[in-house]
Amino acid sequence: MHDRRGLLYGVSAYALWGVVPVFWKLLAGIDPVEVLAHRIVWGVAAFALIVPFAGAGPALRVAMRDRRTLAVMALSGSLLALNWGIFVGSVATGHLLEASLGYFINPLVSVGLGMVVLGERMRRLQWLAIAFAFAGVVLMTWYAGRIPWISLLLAATFGSYGLVRKVARVESLVGSTLETALLAPIAAGYLVLVAMRGEGALGHTDATTHLLLVATGVVTAGPLLLFTSAARRLPLSTIGFLQYLSPTGQFLLAVLVYGEPFSADRLLAFALIWAGLAVFSLDLLRLRRRPRVADPSPTSDAADRRAPASRPGRDDPSSDRRRARGSDPGD
Repeated sequence: MHDRRGLLYGVSAYALWGVVPVFWKLLAGIDPVEVLAHRIVWGVAAFALIVPFAGAGPALRVAMRDRRTLAVMALSGSLLALNWGIFVGSVATGHLLEASLGYFINPLVSVGLGMVVLGERMRRLQWLAIAFAFAGVVLMTWYAGRIPWISLLLAATFGSYGLVRKVARVESLVGSTLETALLAPIAAGYLVLVAMRGEGALGHTDATTHLLLVATGVVTAGPLLLFTSAARRLPLSTIGFLQYLSPTGQFLLAVLVYGEPFSADRLLAFALIWAGLAVFSLDLLRLRRRPRVADPSPTSDAADRRAPASRPGRDDPSSDRRRARGSDPGD
């Protein structure tokens, strides 16, 4: 049975990401690269406040001395920065629908990576769910009439980020802190350079905008911590389908709030994707109703064999499928 806490973390993360375009729209008048730099710098500040409160300081110091961990976090941080920049830019330029399409495609990337890299296997109903979702994504892409580069780049960067974070041997809070901290010198240097040129928003805009720039740290840290916590606890296949919550919110915002075009064709594609979600949910419900001792789910068996050894006192002794995991702010 899937980890309930991981499922809660995943749902919360993607629900927040579904409405976050409202926040980024408030900063649409600022260059997206500058917004990205602020997001990284203030994100590090937010994590720096959370780490001592969560008692993660010792684990962070250990991770900082591990070259392999630093290399993995540098990779995940780079993927995340690319994803952030593309998304903020798409919102600012009025391409939220195309961005939402990217996050509709993203679960397919996650499922594919789970099967190819981690050896996760799918049940029959899950394959049917993928078929529905794939048909919907293909339909949305076809109606766009061109290669949706924004969509493809968002899907590729975030799907790869999820895979790297899943296999990284580091706790969620420590990993998120490290990957943003490794990017912070570059981001801070860019902001200093812009300020020296007399450009940029910092020091040249109203108090409300300054507060919004500082708030990018909270907007960054909150959902990201929830996501990385979920990614450590759930199969990539489950993470993949939870990700439909985020583009659904973005899609509705684009159409109902920001007035981007919506047609019957797009409605059909949307319906196919939700049909896939319904089938997947039915499969999870059937699995939950089976006795734990007889749970035959193959979805995460291979991933469980690859998981690091569990620490004493952290695992539920009634379940031999629970993954070993480090502490996070919610533990």
